[in-house]
Amino acid sequence: MKTVVFFTLLFFLGGGQPLMAQEKITIGLVEEIILLPWGVRIPARIDTGAAVSSLDVRGLTVKGKIAEFKLPAKYGSSLISVPIVGWQKVRSAESRERRPIVEIDLCVGPKKLRARVNLNDRSQVQYPFLLGRNILKENFVVDCMKEYCNPPSCPDLPQK
Repeated sequence: MKTVVFFTLLFFLGGGQPLMAQEKITIGLVEEIILLPWGVRIPARIDTGAAVSSLDVRGLTVKGKIAEFKLPAKYGSSLISVPIVGWQKVRSAESRERRPIVEIDLCVGPKKLRARVNLNDRSQVQYPFLLGRNILKENFVVDCMKEYCNPPSCPDLPQK
């Protein structure tokens, strides 16, 4: 009896429609994203194996709790300063390092998101942004057979 009342209540609370979890947006293995508020469009590699997203930066310096850096020249090289919200320990076969974590706003497909990303020189890899599980898990489904299938379309986007 309690189960019937519960589902009836859910039905009416949903306006006569069953309540569904927020629909996730399908993206491909590579997508163009926009770094806000700078309006910089960059390609991002979607990586379900990476726990935290990573942004390619040059000339990274840490002054107290502020990270200062430039994006690669191809994407504009103005000096950017953002507060550090934490640190990430990264281990690889070659080294161990600590990377600063900052929060930035992104436009991925139709979604504007605030996300934590680590800052790292990614000049040795093809894509300047690695979009990891911290952004994917609540928002997106990855279709491994597609690329560039959901261009950025957030409201109030800066002009190209």
